[in-house]
Amino acid sequence: MDRDIVQAKLESLRRCVERIADKTPSSADRLAHDPDLQDIIALNLQRAVQLCVDLAAHVIADTSSKAPSTMADNFAILQEANVITPALAERMMKAVGFRNIAVHSYQTIDWNIVYQICTRHLNDFRQFAKAIAQQLAKH
Repeated sequence: MDRDIVQAKLESLRRCVERIADKTPSSADRLAHDPDLQDIIALNLQRAVQLCVDLAAHVIADTSSKAPSTMADNFAILQEANVITPALAERMMKAVGFRNIAVHSYQTIDWNIVYQICTRHLNDFRQFAKAIAQQLAKH
């Protein structure tokens, strides 16, 4: 595992989460009516999810685990390897679903859901970063 790459990605993830926390408005309604906040938050959420996928892939590449076939599989594999908990794996897989909607416009983004992510689920990213940092310390 390349320590410098992992640490750089962890720092980028920290900055994305911090940016989301700093820009989250006081209500879902405000978010739904502010295109600038929508852009900042959606972009940083997309980046945060992608960084988590990249970090997961980096850890998996350093193990004898099977290669993931989807982005969400990265988190299932980390769960099987006892790097993250089943609950965190499930939440991270849901984050990939959000990323896919945001990036590929599979559906119209529901800003109420985005607001819930911002106000209730940023710790998922922090917990994931902590688990990866612990894995890095083992190597």
